[in-house]
Amino acid sequence: MIDHIIFDIDGTLTDGGIYISSNGVEVKRFQAKDGLLVRMLPRVGFTTMIMTGRNSELTSIRAEDLCISEVLQGINDKEAALRDYFKKHKLSGERFAFIGDDLNDYEAMKLCAFKACPADATKEIRDICDYVSTEKGGSGAVREICEYLLREQGKYESFLGIFIHSENIR
Repeated sequence: MIDHIIFDIDGTLTDGGIYISSNGVEVKRFQAKDGLLVRMLPRVGFTTMIMTGRNSELTSIRAEDLCISEVLQGINDKEAALRDYFKKHKLSGERFAFIGDDLNDYEAMKLCAFKACPADATKEIRDICDYVSTEKGGSGAVREICEYLLREQGKYESFLGIFIHSENIR
């Protein structure tokens, strides 16, 4: 059973754009609908993680806002980092889902039991995925994928019950 979800950031939780203002300030666009669901996943037994190739203060801020327990940034070799994570925590890919969108996610995604991507992921990523969202990255793809996982594992009704009765929803 899947109880860990790894999210790539750029192109998955965002639209993939990296916006830099004239004074050098980086801006990313996140979908609030994705965030609302991701924030609730730990309440139904999921551990959430970000694994991204870039270093960004915005990623750290968003991860904290979404109650994401593990944030791995600046990862050049996601496969090696994930293998190290499995070894360190005595886990295997059988319990992991990976939501990614581009070639730098490919080998790490293959280590996981469930692989999913936004509709606008590269062809190579779409070809290895168990589920391809109808939505693009940063436009609700993560929410759709997580809802699918919750339904497949029979947790969606429980999730809705917790969600509806939660007082800490933003």
